[in-house]
Amino acid sequence: MTRVITLEERRRRLAERHRLLPARRTDDVRSIAEDLVALHSSDPVTVYLSAMVRMREPSVEAVSEALYERRSLLRHHAMRRTLWVATPETTRAMHAAATRKLIGPERRRTVRMLEESGVRDGDTWLADAQDEMLKALREHGPAAARRLGDLVPGLRQPLQLAPGKRYAATQSAHTRVLMLLAMEGAAARTRPTGSWVNGQYTWAAMDDWLPGGVDGLEERASARDLADHWLRSFGPGTTTDLQWWTGWTGAMTRRALEDCGAVEVGLDVSTGWLAATDAAVVAEPAEPWVALLPGLDPTTMGWKERGWYVEPAVQDVFDRNGNAGPTIWADGRVVGAWAQAPDGDIRIHLFVDVGKARRTAIAERVGELRAMLGETRFTVRFPGTIQPVLLG
Repeated sequence: MTRVITLEERRRRLAERHRLLPARRTDDVRSIAEDLVALHSSDPVTVYLSAMVRMREPSVEAVSEALYERRSLLRHHAMRRTLWVATPETTRAMHAAATRKLIGPERRRTVRMLEESGVRDGDTWLADAQDEMLKALREHGPAAARRLGDLVPGLRQPLQLAPGKRYAATQSAHTRVLMLLAMEGAAARTRPTGSWVNGQYTWAAMDDWLPGGVDGLEERASARDLADHWLRSFGPGTTTDLQWWTGWTGAMTRRALEDCGAVEVGLDVSTGWLAATDAAVVAEPAEPWVALLPGLDPTTMGWKERGWYVEPAVQDVFDRNGNAGPTIWADGRVVGAWAQAPDGDIRIHLFVDVGKARRTAIAERVGELRAMLGETRFTVRFPGTIQPVLLG
């Protein structure tokens, strides 16, 4: 008989496994990233706040130490072309199971851009440019992109973006070369060029930054392991959820689920999957909890089918593409949104009535967030449609 996972149990699992219960907080930043598989890094603020809201003693310095001193976490393009932060072990699995498939199309696009911009043999130019850039990284890295452009001026070949279009623009070729080197696992994003909220990074040769690099694993085994990791963190989830999260084809998703021995379970309105090692585990009732999560937090972005934790009245926490802005959670569902005003004030909006006790707890979390941010001000890269209203 197929086991049925109720809505309440799904929400209890989320709270426990994503370290959103106060008792589950930890100051081990590496463990936080592993428990979420990986942290979104398209917005640099997300990495820090996703970790800090799950820490007993929130610390910008502790997150930076994990990224840049211990190097127990690494930035890398992977699923859905997204920039992630994960442990080296998880990054290697992501690279084999997701990133490699991105490289060919990106190379072909870059070659086409080069030739449309006047380079006669784009393939040869790109191969030579990558060699020169890696040589510069090994001799002078970590270095910012602008510095590398100065070191290898020949790579400043202008690329035409959308030639012939009204919105056409140009981009220096060395920026594309760096991105390709990163996707191939040859270069790594290292420290930001400014504060922790800055999205411009310095670069290093990957094997200088991380001994052994990220390449070398086999695709099918890595897809199996990544699917199992996701199920242990986000399960139960549907085939649609996993396919969307990984960016795989339907066939690759089904094969990975079969390879990892995923166990089918019933959900409220569909069927889903649990990790084989997780099939008999029953989540214990959780204490009441609330959390303020940053935009693109892995918890909010972990599933494509979000109806079990995002009600129709709460959809304005997302933008038109489904990217989540900063959210307020209560007992396993999104109930509101928050934003930092230019003066540092944290403004909130609740879409549903959560009762006096939860409102008090939310006020406490707002105070914690203010303390975390201090004098730091930031702009959300992917705001939900409610954010302009909050800041208006």
